[in-house]
Amino acid sequence: MLNRYPLWKYLLILTVLVLGGIYAAPNLYPDDPAIQLSGASSSTPVDAAVIKHVSRALEKEGVDFKAPEINERNALIRFNNSDDQLRGKAVVTQALGDDYLVALNLAPTTPDWLLSMAASPMKLGLDLRGGVHFLLEVDMAEAVKQRMAVYVSEIRNKLREEKLRYRNISNEKDGSLRIKFTKQAVRDQAVSQLRTDYREFLVSDSEEDGMYYLSLKLDESTLREIEDYAIKQNLTTLRNRVNELGVAEPLVQRQGRNRIVVELPGIQDTALAKRIIGATANLEFRLEAAADELSSRTEVFSFRDKAKAGRTARLEKDLIITGNSVSNAATGYDENGQPEVNITLDAKGGKLMNRATRDNVGRSMAVLFIEHKTRTRYKEVNGELVPESTKYVEKGIISLATIQSALGNRFRITGLDSPQESSELALLLRAGSLAAPIYFVEERTVGPSLGQENIELGVKSVQIGLLLVVAFMLIYYRVFGVFANIALCANLVLLVAVMSMLSATLTLPGIAGIVLTVGMAVDANVLIFARIKEELKNGVPVQSAIHAGYERAFSTIFDANITTLLVAVILFAVGTGPVKGFAVTLSIGIVTSMFTAIVLTRALVNMTYGRRNIKKLHI
Repeated sequence: MLNRYPLWKYLLILTVLVLGGIYAAPNLYPDDPAIQLSGASSSTPVDAAVIKHVSRALEKEGVDFKAPEINERNALIRFNNSDDQLRGKAVVTQALGDDYLVALNLAPTTPDWLLSMAASPMKLGLDLRGGVHFLLEVDMAEAVKQRMAVYVSEIRNKLREEKLRYRNISNEKDGSLRIKFTKQAVRDQAVSQLRTDYREFLVSDSEEDGMYYLSLKLDESTLREIEDYAIKQNLTTLRNRVNELGVAEPLVQRQGRNRIVVELPGIQDTALAKRIIGATANLEFRLEAAADELSSRTEVFSFRDKAKAGRTARLEKDLIITGNSVSNAATGYDENGQPEVNITLDAKGGKLMNRATRDNVGRSMAVLFIEHKTRTRYKEVNGELVPESTKYVEKGIISLATIQSALGNRFRITGLDSPQESSELALLLRAGSLAAPIYFVEERTVGPSLGQENIELGVKSVQIGLLLVVAFMLIYYRVFGVFANIALCANLVLLVAVMSMLSATLTLPGIAGIVLTVGMAVDANVLIFARIKEELKNGVPVQSAIHAGYERAFSTIFDANITTLLVAVILFAVGTGPVKGFAVTLSIGIVTSMFTAIVLTRALVNMTYGRRNIKKLHI
């Protein structure tokens, strides 16, 4: 018979539709507005006592919330609406202080039975309530200061190698270096040497009170190179850190001279993202100062380990190397089962480490851990809690060990508090150190206000487009219009299911792609039905007309859709951001509409007319 499918084909179509319904279903369960609590460091726990304290603070302020959920390293507090979420964040931040990170989040409500089948909702882009936006500012003055600190160490070593005796090296307020000599001949020799070796400096000399001075100031082009390097290195480092987090379709780009925008669509653990992205953790390797060393050339630091609280050590200001010389870092455990980080240095770093340790066997070397942080306080202004941020730096010794022998480009760092801390430190070093500190200028989640409105307007546009198409098909094609409308609804379900299975990120342009798909999805049916009507007008029997309509229209439908699909693929390949979102939904919609408009409607027509002797079609 012309218009009959074998049983296996009907079962296959039914299986596809059922699976599509299952994997599209998680999108029917909207996320709860929530805040996520985690320790500012890996050694700060989030336990029942913290949750009890937070719950009391929320109850005191009259903020409605759901029962908190405690995970391994963080806690989640759900709210009924975004207004309570924002109020709750301000209250909890004020109650916990600097020891904890409080981040806006969206908590999934997908039932466990769907999660057990690996079914999850589509990720929504920042414009649709699904991500977090960070605006970061790079501290350019600190970038120059850090580079100058490296220059100071290099110049000291150079003068010692050339046996040019000097009194001291000082950093001036204008960012220049000033070296003091007691003899003019030595100063003049140093001028000649440094002009040759350090062409990026403007070198000048002077004489005051019987002493001879040499001044080195970076030229403007070098200063701009340092600033550009700081931005580019930080961009690379942040991208590496985002990749370590496993974020889909992140955006990390420069804004202006000294700012960076980071957008993380679909991110769940925003507290971890903020800690990893915002962490400016770096390492400095320094020798412990000798007992008779001048205090002007040394600094005193405390130990980070709580077990060594109150202990301090005096270290030399000269740096051996910094974390910028680390090419790889991996976690491990020492012979006592304590966490450690195994370090691999680049060629230059290995050479500097070998030279410093070779000449100082028997002395102690410290690993100094440095973090640039932002402290947020909420103050009441006109009855509202307004955030106020201040910047500060924390420095602490994580390891102080005796140099037993010369070290190369491989060694290990011990003295870490926990496996989590060693894992995070290794991640930061592996992803690359920041060339300059960064500070959070702005942090926002788009969802609570604009995102929800975008979702509602996007859904409304799909509904209106769907209703208009459905009405037209019913009025013009009658029973066959019903088949086309069933296929159209199935197409939407399959499109959403495929996007969910691929973990694709839906954005406003993506919704535009869905609206376009709704209009295009019936094109194939219009061509098929028009062909059937033409065959009937030519006197062809009903069953033959149906068969001819599907068979002869297929090549036209295929050609039209394949060219559109090629354009969508090109848009995805060369486009960025919104263009890619549009291309993804359009591509998937083309493929699913080919299945529903041709295969599904043919199955419905076959089941309705395939075993009957029909004299007239309602088309």
